[in-house]
Amino acid sequence: MSFWRLYYHLTWSTKNREPMISPAIKPRLFAYIVRKAAELGGYVYAINGWVDHIHLVVAVPPKVALADFVKNIKGSSSHDLNQEAGLDYEFTWQRGYGVLSIGEKQRPIAIQYVRDQKQHHEDKTVHPWLERCSDIDEGPDDPGIQEKSVPLVIRETGPFYELTGDVPF
Repeated sequence: MSFWRLYYHLTWSTKNREPMISPAIKPRLFAYIVRKAAELGGYVYAINGWVDHIHLVVAVPPKVALADFVKNIKGSSSHDLNQEAGLDYEFTWQRGYGVLSIGEKQRPIAIQYVRDQKQHHEDKTVHPWLERCSDIDEGPDDPGIQEKSVPLVIRETGPFYELTGDVPF
């Protein structure tokens, strides 16, 4: 495998943001997710969450599509809880997920944010961008986002390379 450093802050929620992640199932759920990530070639630096969503700071190898990585973890973890944990309710994840790529310098900050989830939610100091999970779950309003100032599509004015004659590569 080639050299790689691909870090992500992932988050996804329970279906309809129902409070399904109880203290009783949290250790099993988190341990399962860490094991499954390792099976897929990933590494979990931090995992934590709240009663209705989780956060992970992970490294995912480039040979694994991030969407497949998340799909496998979400599907297999809900299957494990529903088939093996003896829950008296059906555990389901909401469609979609949130992802931000992070660099080596941001990784410790992201890890600390994930570790402090309980405190952030109790103190209401969550970061709006880090709590968004999908188009279905837009997350809290962020007054710093000015949607009208961001173009819907960014296009280059012309090609970077003009190819004439024989292509050198």
